[in-house]
Amino acid sequence: MEIFVIALTILVLANFLGFEVISKVPPTLHTPLMSGSNAISGITIIGAILSAGSQHTTLTAVLGTAAVVFAMINVVGGFLVTHRMLRMFKRK
Repeated sequence: MEIFVIALTILVLANFLGFEVISKVPPTLHTPLMSGSNAISGITIIGAILSAGSQHTTLTAVLGTAAVVFAMINVVGGFLVTHRMLRMFKRK
């Protein structure tokens, strides 16, 4: 139970810190920031695959699979949005 409280505290603090950092970024830097977050999601996918494949318990496999799905949605959506934004800067 103590580990769960520590993990929940870290999650809440990370959410607060992420919101504060992202809200202070100027709009011109959103595209590079999005590309960086896509790279971080790639690392998340690797960790989720390792967690899902370790088969410690059924819960870790289910959570790992869900993490893979959500990280893939983030990566694919991020690349599509980044590609669309970069296409806006191309000369016609």
